[in-house]
Amino acid sequence: MRTKFLIPIAAGFIFLAACKGKTSADYEFIRNSKSSGSSADSTASRSDTARIVPKLVKTADINFKVKDVQKTGEEIASMVSGYKGMVMHHRVQSGTVASRDVHISNDSIMRISAFNTNGEMVVRIPSASLEEFMTKVGRLGIYINNSQMDIDDRSLDYLSAQLKLIDRQELVAQQKAGKIKIKNPADVLLLKDDMVDQKIQNLRTDQAVRYSVINLSFYQTNAIIKEIIPNDDPSAYNIPFFQRLALALVSGWSIFVDLFMGVMNLWVFIVFGLGIWWAIATYKRRNFTSKVPVS
Repeated sequence: MRTKFLIPIAAGFIFLAACKGKTSADYEFIRNSKSSGSSADSTASRSDTARIVPKLVKTADINFKVKDVQKTGEEIASMVSGYKGMVMHHRVQSGTVASRDVHISNDSIMRISAFNTNGEMVVRIPSASLEEFMTKVGRLGIYINNSQMDIDDRSLDYLSAQLKLIDRQELVAQQKAGKIKIKNPADVLLLKDDMVDQKIQNLRTDQAVRYSVINLSFYQTNAIIKEIIPNDDPSAYNIPFFQRLALALVSGWSIFVDLFMGVMNLWVFIVFGLGIWWAIATYKRRNFTSKVPVS
């Protein structure tokens, strides 16, 4: 008997504790929400009857070796156009692996270079033609290093976004009708922004379902190229020997003439020096003669 009385008392305490945390604004929202019970029931019914529509997003990657990177890129672009797809990214890159310079003359060099070439492409193809496209691309290569395809099931995420969008739309409709009072206008803007984000997210999912994204990377065997280039070392550019000898003779004669002309410009000092030298020599000769005894 005591147990029968204790159960209602405990339930009463739980109800009071739950109501204690509610504010006046919360009660106002609850009352307004109860007044719009018909719309809530319609939302529940739509949620219960919602169907899960398959939303499968397919992506693929392939890496393979080809004979000619440039030609393969053009063929892939043509195939994408045939499938009504789009090339999102296309890059061809070459890099020198090693090089060597061979001197074939004083002013010419043969440069021998080994270089590799690789290409990258990102394309979008209708998902229904993905397997067929991958098969045709694989036939363009000498062999395939890696090929994979992934499927991401976004059905539940898509359904969740749809249901959240419906709830937000009904909440905004009730706010416009005055059934729900949202005191802060910024909350209304945030709610509408969330609705826009949900719509964009679903549109992106629909686009990803219709078109698959394929990442392609391909390369070719290293190639050798020979090219004749000018010698960029200035010291290597010399004229023939006999021309150099003739120029040396002319240059030597010019130096001699310049030196002679320089000496001639100093003729006063030369004459003055010769005079001093003659006077000293004459004095020494006379002095020596006077000292010699006469026999």
